[in-house]
Amino acid sequence: MTVLTYVIFGVIALAASAFVAWPILFRTGDRGRFVLAAAAALFVLGLGGALYLQFGHPFLATRTLDGGKAKDLNALIARVVSVVRTHPRDPRGWAILGRAYLTAGDPGDAAKAFSRALDAAKALGPVPPFLYSAYGEALTQDASGAVTPEAEAAFGQALAGDPKDNAARYYLGLAAAARGDATRALTFWKSLLADVPPDSAVHQDLVDRIAALTARSGGAPDISAMVAGLAARLQSNPDDGAGWQRLIRAYAVLGDKTRARAALVDARKAMAARSDQIAALDAEQKALGL
Repeated sequence: MTVLTYVIFGVIALAASAFVAWPILFRTGDRGRFVLAAAAALFVLGLGGALYLQFGHPFLATRTLDGGKAKDLNALIARVVSVVRTHPRDPRGWAILGRAYLTAGDPGDAAKAFSRALDAAKALGPVPPFLYSAYGEALTQDASGAVTPEAEAAFGQALAGDPKDNAARYYLGLAAAARGDATRALTFWKSLLADVPPDSAVHQDLVDRIAALTARSGGAPDISAMVAGLAARLQSNPDDGAGWQRLIRAYAVLGDKTRARAALVDARKAMAARSDQIAALDAEQKALGL
């Protein structure tokens, strides 16, 4: 199943659990209502999920959002809207709605939903940092990738509550780089780089951004780190002919022909079904004298 499937299932399950648990939470005079509410919610999640996967039609949730098929997700969003209108003081419902809007490609309404989630959370006590982070992401997406002052403030709040918040460090780095504050941007990105898996896409993105920003600032980029990041990414996502050629050339430039040849072998295995890429690798091998 796709990521969208899990999002849709999650929204449905959480909404159903909320309907079951909510009346129990408001039973006055019952000291065990919180335990009972949690048990009821878990029962709905477990039993409902099992029955649906066994007898339902999961493939319906994996359909693309083209044309009229977008009505499926829109109908789901409408149901969540109904829930939050009934319980407007529950930040969880607004947060679920915000995520649903982001999945539907509507960051503007997502930002509004996360804003309501923040307001509701503030009325209950300390705000979970991830709500500020989600609000900042929605604002940034709505601004076509630009970190607006309001988004930057939200990420700052997220980082104040959770210094390890990944999204906050990434986007605050973008904001600092856009202002020309390379030192601050590099601080955020290097901190984040140390915490993300080396084979993840964001790791390679960070390596490239750090190298480019370092070079623009007059420093020397860490070529070895860039090459290591590229190698890790290719091990995780090997279907990248151009990436393999970059890696082989990089090893050759660094004078490490042993690793260059090993990368060439790995590349041939990964590109075995693509004759055009095999031809390109042959040319690369000849040009580099491998």
